[in-house]
Amino acid sequence: MQWRMISPMSDGMRTDKWLWAVRLAKTRGIAAETCAAGKVKRSGHVIKASTTIRPGDVLHIPFPAGPGARVIEVKSLLEKRVGAPEAQLCYSDLTSKDVFEAQDQWHTAKREGMKGRPTKKNRRDIDHIHGFLD
Repeated sequence: MQWRMISPMSDGMRTDKWLWAVRLAKTRGIAAETCAAGKVKRSGHVIKASTTIRPGDVLHIPFPAGPGARVIEVKSLLEKRVGAPEAQLCYSDLTSKDVFEAQDQWHTAKREGMKGRPTKKNRRDIDHIHGFLD
C-alpha cells in the first residue's frame, strides 16, 4: 500500500486531522474534543482543532488517561490515516522518561485492586502519583 505525504511546501494541515492520521487520537472526533478542551498546546499556547500545523512544530498532547503529556515534534504531514509503523515516521516523540514512568505507576496503581471508594492511604498514593505530594 502506497501512502502519500503532503508536500513540505504546503500550507499545512488541521491539527485534529493530523492527530488522527498519525494515530495519536483514536478518532478525529476525540482529537477535536481534546483540542476544544484546550489540552493541545504549541509553544505554550492552546491551539484549536482547525489550527494549521506544519513540519517543525512541537506539540504538547495529553495522554488519554493518566497524568502527563507527550511532547511531539511534527516531521511530516499525512494525507490519510496510515498504519502505526508509517505513522511513527511522521513525528518524533520528545517526551521525557519521567512522564512515561508516571504513566506506568498510574496504570499499575489502577490495576492493583483500587476498586470502589479509595481509602485514605489509597488517596495519598494517588495524590503522590499525580505529583500533588512529595
